[in-house]
Amino acid sequence: VQLVESGGGLVQAGGSLRLSCAASGSTFSISAMGWYRQAPGKQREVVAGITSGGNSTNYADSVKGRFTISRDNAKNTMYLQMNSLKPEDTAVYYCNAFSKIGVRYWGQGTQVTVSS
Repeated sequence: VQLVESGGGLVQAGGSLRLSCAASGSTFSISAMGWYRQAPGKQREVVAGITSGGNSTNYADSVKGRFTISRDNAKNTMYLQMNSLKPEDTAVYYCNAFSKIGVRYWGQGTQVTVSS
C-alpha cells in the first residue's frame, strides 16, 4: 500500500485547508485510517481517525470542532478538512493506514504552516 498526501500549504490564522491522502496498491487490505502530525521538536501525535466504513470517527481534543476527517472508499482517498486554523496547527501532517492484519503504512507527509 502506498499513501500520498497533498493539499498542504501556507495559510493565515483562521483560514482553511483540505488535505487529501490517496492510497494505491493493495487498497482492498486497508482498514482504519487516520491523520497524524508532527511539529518541530515535538513527537508525532494523532489528529483524527476513521473506521473502514467511515461511520465512526475520533479526534484529538485540540482539533475537535475545527477538523473533519472523511474517506471515499470508491476513490481510495481520505480527507482532512481543517477550518479555523491556528498557528499551533503548524506541522507536517501524515496519512496513516492499517491493513486488516495490522500492518501499518505511512505517507511521506505534507507541510501545513499557519501564520499569525
